[in-house]
Amino acid sequence: MSPTRSTTRRAWITGGSVGIGAAFARRLARDGYDLTLVARNRKQLTQLAGELHDAHGVRVDVMPADLTKAAALGEVERALADDRHLDLLVNNAGFGTNGAFASLDVDREEDEIRLNVVALTRLTRAALPGLVRRGHGGVINVSSLAGMQPAPFNATYGATKAFVNSFTEALYEELRGTGVRVLALCPGFTRTEFQERAGIDASGIPSLAWMSAEAVVDAAVAAYARGDAVCVPGFGNWAMSGVTAAMPRALVRRLLGVASARVLRNR
Repeated sequence: MSPTRSTTRRAWITGGSVGIGAAFARRLARDGYDLTLVARNRKQLTQLAGELHDAHGVRVDVMPADLTKAAALGEVERALADDRHLDLLVNNAGFGTNGAFASLDVDREEDEIRLNVVALTRLTRAALPGLVRRGHGGVINVSSLAGMQPAPFNATYGATKAFVNSFTEALYEELRGTGVRVLALCPGFTRTEFQERAGIDASGIPSLAWMSAEAVVDAAVAAYARGDAVCVPGFGNWAMSGVTAAMPRALVRRLLGVASARVLRNR
């Protein structure tokens, strides 16, 4: 076991137990950050914390919390705001739903908004005053390519990520000159548990369209270091975002609607 070392900077990662969140945890621990990991699953958090401490000698605290619940979110907010060593917040927690909106469980849709939008907004607000006061650090908000255009049959998910993109870009301008950075990370298909949890059949998606969580995180860290406002990792994803941005909105909406409906019929 490596000796524990105390750093002067800490990163908080929500949804930090699996997928992109765990990849962020591994990368930032390797870079020398102490960590606070937030997620619902205490066992997964504890296992990852032990792995990172043993591998890198950093301090890793865990906060099991369901951020869709107001009381749990408030507890995390207060701890985050009080952390004098906070240097980076990664708002990664989120989930998606799949299907015709009129047929989906409205309570589940509301939880999606609470996690993807409300928790992200409140935690960003908790972090920023201290970061601005110290004049360094920042926030990475994990969004999605789905937030860059309408997402038929993923309507709530796409809308939450459109909020994240707009919110983060607005903050980027508000924080200009403060020394604090914000980044919207907009990955495409990433090899995590996300698709399975969202009920998305990804079997027909070509292998070239996929990225690993580690590659997504490496792109995000590089973009954050450059001071970018938005990161679309992967050349294919970047090219797709540019093409859809140049196309008439009605055409993009129609094409995505047809493609998504076909996927649902073939499930």
